[in-house]
Amino acid sequence: MVKVAILGVSGYTGLELVKLVLNHPKMELNYLATSSGGEKLSELHSNLASIFEADIQKVDIKKVAENDLVFLALPHKTAMEFIKELMKFPHLKIVDLSADYRLTQKVYEENYLEHIDSENLKNSVYGLPELYREEIKKTRLVANPGCYPTGAILGIVPFLKFKKEGSPIFIDAKSGVSGAGKKCTSSTHYVSINENMFAYNPLKHRHSAEIKEKIGFFDNQDYQVNFVPHLVPVSKGMLVSIYMEVKKQFDAIQVLKDFYKNEQFIRIREKPVSMLDTVKTNFCDIFALQNNNIIYIESSLDNLMRGASSQAVVNANLMLGFEENLGIPLF
Repeated sequence: MVKVAILGVSGYTGLELVKLVLNHPKMELNYLATSSGGEKLSELHSNLASIFEADIQKVDIKKVAENDLVFLALPHKTAMEFIKELMKFPHLKIVDLSADYRLTQKVYEENYLEHIDSENLKNSVYGLPELYREEIKKTRLVANPGCYPTGAILGIVPFLKFKKEGSPIFIDAKSGVSGAGKKCTSSTHYVSINENMFAYNPLKHRHSAEIKEKIGFFDNQDYQVNFVPHLVPVSKGMLVSIYMEVKKQFDAIQVLKDFYKNEQFIRIREKPVSMLDTVKTNFCDIFALQNNNIIYIESSLDNLMRGASSQAVVNANLMLGFEENLGIPLF
């Protein structure tokens, strides 16, 4: 059995990781920690009471290193402070759910803060299995993508070769409130979000940089990405709508089927996708429709699962040489 540590177990993604590891046939949940420690798991997540009881530790690098695999569900900056030390243990495989290793140093520092682990940053692999599967198998450090970039990139990449040169990409995305984190704020308070929907950080959200950088790597182009995220009054789920100008007519559904023909966690839909169809799964459902020179692409995923925790477990499976669907719920 692979011994597993989870750092940052108090949040929603931490809870999903706990449930996935507990149900994984080849993983043993061995170490749970937060930055402060001192609580019981059932105090943080009461739905696990009598199912799995454990004490939450304060992060201790040496104790983490006694495991084979570690997931970090920690905020940016905090994650790289630990990973810089954890990478000194050559047996340890690491999946980081923060933004700390997703971007090049220049782009990261433009959108976050100074990076303190540039050496390991260069050696990390972006954890989108459909696009970087072979690289993930060979690395010790996976940077798990953000939820919005996952849905956007998987929708955009199959159509980049058809895109009209110089035209912008527009992304309108909607997420369940869990995507904003566990801490209640003025915008996530019940009276603010109930029967309501609103954009936040339009055109300036940091995930714009992640989307732009990753799609640019495919053909070495500098794309103009206009990204507007919204919170909607549901707990989980994500719907991403993408608009691009293209240079010719083609069968958009067939393009998607050809591009993702061997991918078990991508479902190509003949009709517009539904947020509810992907909740609690690792699926990303994609639909596309062309209207003259404009293509509309739509993707659906669970922001906590495919957008975070289940994708992290898929990445861990690849790193460990397991079947990538091992321990991943289908419905």
